[in-house]
Amino acid sequence: MSTASTIGRKAVDRKLVEQIVREIVLRQIGGPPGKPHLVVSVSARHVHLSQQDLETLFGPGAKLTVMKELYQEGFFAAEETVMVVGPRRRMLPTVRVLGPVRPETQVEMAFTDLISLGIDAPVRASGDIEGTPGCVLVGPKGVVELKKGVIRAERHVHMGPTDAEYFGVKDGDRMRLRVVSRCTTVFEDLLVRVGKKIKLEVHLDTDEGNACDIDHAQTVELLKS
Repeated sequence: MSTASTIGRKAVDRKLVEQIVREIVLRQIGGPPGKPHLVVSVSARHVHLSQQDLETLFGPGAKLTVMKELYQEGFFAAEETVMVVGPRRRMLPTVRVLGPVRPETQVEMAFTDLISLGIDAPVRASGDIEGTPGCVLVGPKGVVELKKGVIRAERHVHMGPTDAEYFGVKDGDRMRLRVVSRCTTVFEDLLVRVGKKIKLEVHLDTDEGNACDIDHAQTVELLKS
């Protein structure tokens, strides 16, 4: 494929590599005793790869190399990055891969990223990629043409069974997040995702994190809708 081959030969500017996950740990101020510790993580653009696509992009038998452990145990930002190419050769040259590998490849972008790529992708819960647009991924050893998998990740909160009992919610419910900062903001309709051995953590994308000035947040509060 001549277009992809041309793109694949272009040198990746490592100065453009960005920190993919900025973990902002915000302790609840003035909360009642026993209130769960809440972490708000801002996830920049990233890619989850299947093992098949990982080997196509990085070579037979390729494995992801841990660069940084994420807040949830067993998950990590990898050393590996890929080029994401949208219509008319619009591209983002160094998009971080997160591990471990998944059954299907998924590309998660903020709205401004999607505008840059020229892709009209829906807001979806992670893993819900049926009917979504695709893109081209370019790695050092090959190219993957995705027919689906590009989403804007729906804002959500991970929690364990004890946290769910504390807040009076269950998997699939919706909550609100109030961020007090110079741009105090309330985010509606956070999807609740409950699982065993899961820490209490809200995931926002970079657009949402910037909108509420999360880096200068004074307090954050998770509220039942």
